[in-house]
Amino acid sequence: MILADKIIENRKKNGWSQEELADKLGVSRQSVSKWEGAQAIPDMKKIVQLAELFGVTTDYLLKDEIEETALTTAVYTDFSLEEDVPVKVTMEDANKFLEYNERAAGPISAGVMVCIISAVPLLVLLGLSGAGKLPFSEYTATMVGIIILLSLIACAVTIFIVLGMKGKTFEYLNEKNIDTDYGVSGMAKEKRSKYAGTHTRMMVIGVVLCILAAIPLFITSISGYTTAKMGGSLVIYGVALLLTLIGIGVKLLVQTSMINNGYNKLLEDGDYTRFNKRASKWDGIYWAIAVAIYLAWSFITMDWQTTWIVWPIAGVVFAAYKEIIKMILRAKR
Repeated sequence: MILADKIIENRKKNGWSQEELADKLGVSRQSVSKWEGAQAIPDMKKIVQLAELFGVTTDYLLKDEIEETALTTAVYTDFSLEEDVPVKVTMEDANKFLEYNERAAGPISAGVMVCIISAVPLLVLLGLSGAGKLPFSEYTATMVGIIILLSLIACAVTIFIVLGMKGKTFEYLNEKNIDTDYGVSGMAKEKRSKYAGTHTRMMVIGVVLCILAAIPLFITSISGYTTAKMGGSLVIYGVALLLTLIGIGVKLLVQTSMINNGYNKLLEDGDYTRFNKRASKWDGIYWAIAVAIYLAWSFITMDWQTTWIVWPIAGVVFAAYKEIIKMILRAKR
């Protein structure tokens, strides 16, 4: 094992990102990246610092044939998961994962969008029914809208289940520590770098759409205008347009985040350092509760033009929740 691989292996064992290791050494992230990519070699002062940080000897770092020898008996469990033994990821495994991840990003993000806009047909039918533009009663319009809503959600859930089963092989990347073969990190970094421009554009467009989505609702609410020619209260259509724009924006955000996170998983960077993996353990439960609250409130009150507020609130609370979890985990170090 060469020095570059030893730096990568020991950095990941301690759950540090390249940025975190660079901060500890007083160097730039680019320097650490070059060391790990075998494009440069740290000077002796940095070698000594690395040995102290990793708890190994300088001989171990510098000589390929020397096995790891701990300088201390300290156990680095601060940022680790319960699974201490890293899972080996070969170049073939990495390519298969990235191929699956890129293929699945589109359908899964579309499923998320469908869940968000599933109430739009119901809102439109209620608006048209209230304006007397449908040949059946408001009750029938409501039932038809609910059937469409549930059908759309069922389609989305089917997508999640099917692609989730196909991706089950790669679940360990989310849950366990990994040890990548030589060349995997370089390949993932190169692909992430090439995708960076597209990722930034999609993130910007997605965020802008989510922000602008509230404008139609504000306009229709301020107008307070109801007319049979427009098919009932404009507020209903404002909410429908709001959900549509948010759905499109979220699709872009989810799709590009999935692709970019695929590279981060292989590199154990960003949200996929060992510390952040541990902090994300309960994220699925949080969002399941948010969905349950949204659907329960919506169906009980049938006030769809108000219940959408669950999502921006859930987003803000989620950010706070993540920081609280990280603070608790750091306190246990």
